[in-house]
Amino acid sequence: MTSENLPGRFDRLRRLPQIGDQGGERLTRARIAVVGCGALGSHLSETLARCGVSSIYLIDRDVVEPSNLDRQTLYDEEDARCARPKAVAAAEKLRKICSGGNFQPFVADLDSTNAAELLSGAELILDGTDNFATRFLLNDFSVARGVPWIHAGVVGVSGCVLPVLPRRGPCYRCYLPEEPPPGAAETCDVAGVLPTAVAAIAALAATSAIAILVGRENEVATRLATVDIWRGRMGSIAVPRREDCSVCVRGQYDYLSGLKGTARTRLCGQRAVQVRPLGIARPDLAELAGRLAGRGLAEHNAYMVRFEAEGKTVSLFSDGRAIIHGTDDPAAARSLYARYVGL
Repeated sequence: MTSENLPGRFDRLRRLPQIGDQGGERLTRARIAVVGCGALGSHLSETLARCGVSSIYLIDRDVVEPSNLDRQTLYDEEDARCARPKAVAAAEKLRKICSGGNFQPFVADLDSTNAAELLSGAELILDGTDNFATRFLLNDFSVARGVPWIHAGVVGVSGCVLPVLPRRGPCYRCYLPEEPPPGAAETCDVAGVLPTAVAAIAALAATSAIAILVGRENEVATRLATVDIWRGRMGSIAVPRREDCSVCVRGQYDYLSGLKGTARTRLCGQRAVQVRPLGIARPDLAELAGRLAGRGLAEHNAYMVRFEAEGKTVSLFSDGRAIIHGTDDPAAARSLYARYVGL
């Protein structure tokens, strides 16, 4: 039975004067992209699917880990045991929530080479990422294509939300002109993250998304909303449009063009490094699984091979990327990749 055949499925939502039947229909026709399917991304995609958004592109580069389960609400212990790719697991769960939906998983690392392909057709982009380079890329794409996006971030017990509406308000680079230097910004792997802070920030971001999708974009404040969930404090900060903004004023899209943003390797919240060699053919996962069968192969599916090597866990994806768990040394990770996968 599809969602459309469940009488009253969206009745309480459509009773709202802010939504109505017309807004509800717009939600069912909406196409959105959720970039990053971790804590914020899993909350955002589930909330919007339950509100009737039936076409969601789910983009994530990683797999489900046991440490995710306290705050990444779509996943369960079986997903973690199988190291299922987050995008795939999210799509499977959303199909059970809204059986008539089109939930497309993309096990990929969003960058300048694939952004146009992965985000094409989305009328709204939601930020579930964990790094500034990807956010700067999303901002470039948003301003260049005129597609709104909603930045959201959580660290510790606090978080923030900034809707970016091209040609109406400031862009993300008006708020943050350059990436913070390494170590300057607090991260969840050092400060931790409170699950209720994730839920609060996701609720704010999802609400702005709903307003945009039902055609009430003019009611969305293009301000930075802040929440300290531990102390119960909420606020907002005006973000003026910078007269010298490199993106929304001067039209320089350095991250979208690939001039910047390609050097990140360590993964937030994990002792892990992503290795992404350039210029190699896609690996034959089945062949590699057979070759490594005697080395403690743990998982092999259409998306990845996962195996143990030298005390590390290697997750090799179909696009040639690998995530090496158990080290935060990029050089050691690349060396291990070369020995077991080849460069």
